[in-house]
Amino acid sequence: MSFLPKAVDKTFVPPVKCQGIKTKLVPFILDSIEWSGDGRWVEPFLGSGVVLFNAAPDRALASDVNPHIIALYRGIFTHEITASTVREHLEREGAKLRQTGPGADESYYYEVRRRFNETGDPLDFLFLNRSCFNGMIRFNQKGGFNVPFCRKPNRFRKAYVTRITNQVQHLADIMDGKDWRFQCCDWRKTLAECESDDFVYLDPPYIGRHTGYFNTEWEDKEARELARRARQLPCAMALSMWKQNKHRKNEHIDEDWSWATERTREHFYHLGSTEELRNSMTEALLLNKPSPTSTPA
Repeated sequence: MSFLPKAVDKTFVPPVKCQGIKTKLVPFILDSIEWSGDGRWVEPFLGSGVVLFNAAPDRALASDVNPHIIALYRGIFTHEITASTVREHLEREGAKLRQTGPGADESYYYEVRRRFNETGDPLDFLFLNRSCFNGMIRFNQKGGFNVPFCRKPNRFRKAYVTRITNQVQHLADIMDGKDWRFQCCDWRKTLAECESDDFVYLDPPYIGRHTGYFNTEWEDKEARELARRARQLPCAMALSMWKQNKHRKNEHIDEDWSWATERTREHFYHLGSTEELRNSMTEALLLNKPSPTSTPA
């Protein structure tokens, strides 16, 4: 049966922006999934978390190689980070951004970026994510956040801060009382923990479209290894992957995922470092039917 914990009339938008975010695809993804809901929802590439947060399962194992995403969401889960602390931080830092004056606000953004790269404060991470260019998440080879400033006047106006704090509060309400675990690790470790009743949702970096997510490169070799390990999973799984756009087709799907059931949907990406990365895309959702003889990845 399809796993739809509730009617998704309005998709919840999480507080973190991320390249390739699946906000508009959530109803399509959840309606395509077949899972009893008895085990855990497992995500080795959490990113913004939009699919997990809208699925809202009772049990979940969420992981990502980016420690700052995990620290922020773990902090909200444990109530160390609340809507109140987020509001206080964004209002204070946003005021400092404005006080620097026209043209000089950029310098304060870079001061916060330098501070974040030294301390890793999750609230600074949220501040940067909501004031950087196109809401990108990108780090250099030394693990330093390196996205430039978004030159938008009054970036942290009152309504914008309220929207973000409401997202944090809504997320806290979604996670309240649930058995969720957040861990920062390589995707292989997370897949190795999967059991037969679990469901795995995979949203890895897209080949040819996304690098520098966090001190790592997603290359063909690793993408092919993921396909092999996904085929060996003892449980149901779904993978989101771009299929084609007006310029080219993703040959990786035909070459490495031909064993999976494919469903498609047209989608438009608004986030991206260049205009050519913000266009219509055919999105594929690849699903398996696990064999009783499958072995853990």
